[in-house]
Amino acid sequence: MIRVVGAFVRLGRPLFLGGGVLLFALGAAVAVRAGAAFDLGRHLWGQLAVTAFQLMTHYANDYFDFEADLANTTPTRWSGGSRVLLAREIPRGAALIAALVLAALGLGTTAYLATRTGAGPGLAPLLVAIFVLAWEYSAPPLRLCSTGLGELDTAIVVTALVPFVGLAVHAPQLVGARTLALAIAPLVVLQFAMPLAIEFPDRAGDRLAGKRTLIVRLGGWRGARLYAGVTALAFAMLPLLALAGLPPAVAVAAALPAPIAVWRVRRVLHGDWRRPWRWETLTFWAVALLVLTSAAELAAFVATL
Repeated sequence: MIRVVGAFVRLGRPLFLGGGVLLFALGAAVAVRAGAAFDLGRHLWGQLAVTAFQLMTHYANDYFDFEADLANTTPTRWSGGSRVLLAREIPRGAALIAALVLAALGLGTTAYLATRTGAGPGLAPLLVAIFVLAWEYSAPPLRLCSTGLGELDTAIVVTALVPFVGLAVHAPQLVGARTLALAIAPLVVLQFAMPLAIEFPDRAGDRLAGKRTLIVRLGGWRGARLYAGVTALAFAMLPLLALAGLPPAVAVAAALPAPIAVWRVRRVLHGDWRRPWRWETLTFWAVALLVLTSAAELAAFVATL
């Protein structure tokens, strides 16, 4: 029983949940900085909805990506799925059931938040948009991860919609929306870059399974150049965002991981994407860049409250 529970937890890929917590808190911090009152109860309910949809995506992805994961002989800690279903540690159908239960939990929480006193008109549509786009990332009929649109889908959901839900939970009239839009701009770009890096180890298996990710469509070198260009853009845009109104302290904080980005861009352009022994590092730092930049921005907003 302990082994089954452990396998079920690993199937949900809990390491990825921290990003949802950080980005939701970022939206809340912007709301409070704009003058909204922090409501712990509403915050926890909002986080529950976001986490339920995030876990739904993880369980659904392992279920619907089973063939691609089966064809993938080069997984890393951050790519290739959880491998739990492939090892037959739990039945494949359990992943789909879990995804549906989590979808119901997320939608139920959305309905509760929408009917609470003080809920703004934008909160429920934002959460429903997260549900639809997250489900269609790997599930038919759209299955966006196989069309070359999955990378954009995750950028919209994780780094745009989630922070705006955090804002809407505390500031129903979306006070501070312009500041939040400026703050999330480099994060959206980094989130778009992250799956590109993760797709390099998965490329051969994805191609065999007919999963047409951007890296499969573009090929290795063009994909590497796209990853390098997008990653560089995330930090190059910070001075312009500061001129447009992003608080200077936040812009400076967001720039702190820039040396890591320069290192990763150089390594990718030097061919790390085609060296299997470099893939663990490649995928880890793509995830870490987003997490570090998000955490730096959140810390800066909290420090300036």
